[in-house]
Amino acid sequence: MQLSPQAYKKIDRELAKFPADQKQSATMAALAIAQDETGWLSPDVLAAVADYLGMPPIAVQEVATFYNMFDTKPVGKHKISVCTNLPCALRDGEKAAHHLKQKLGIDFRETTADGQFTLVEGECMGACGDAPVLLVNNKRMLIQMSDVRLDAMLDELRSGGAAPGDVK
Repeated sequence: MQLSPQAYKKIDRELAKFPADQKQSATMAALAIAQDETGWLSPDVLAAVADYLGMPPIAVQEVATFYNMFDTKPVGKHKISVCTNLPCALRDGEKAAHHLKQKLGIDFRETTADGQFTLVEGECMGACGDAPVLLVNNKRMLIQMSDVRLDAMLDELRSGGAAPGDVK
């Protein structure tokens, strides 16, 4: 699978930040660009990124599978990462996760039947004092997510709007 010319142009901008013999330094940026375009990193997409960067496909796959912001399996339109590390867990992170599981009818690493939501456990997001903390689609951080705010977030995402409580 080839990426769009626009995606390759964005990757080229990332490549320009590094010496010509260090293309692998742009791997994470290239994977993020590819995932934004395709929704997830299929084996074909990983191969296209590897080919473009002049890297062995396994080296690109190792990066994609190491970091939890990269999806090597299809995910819903809205991937919700809930921080369940100890500080957040102690400040209602587990409670927020349970609420989302109940509302969505799914468990971690599952996607709703309509393809709208995937729920995953997230690693520390660096905002322990504002727990519970979520990331939506690896781009929007939401903090202090009570049940009321979680419900409002789901409603907004379903209607195509921005999630309330977004950190800009």
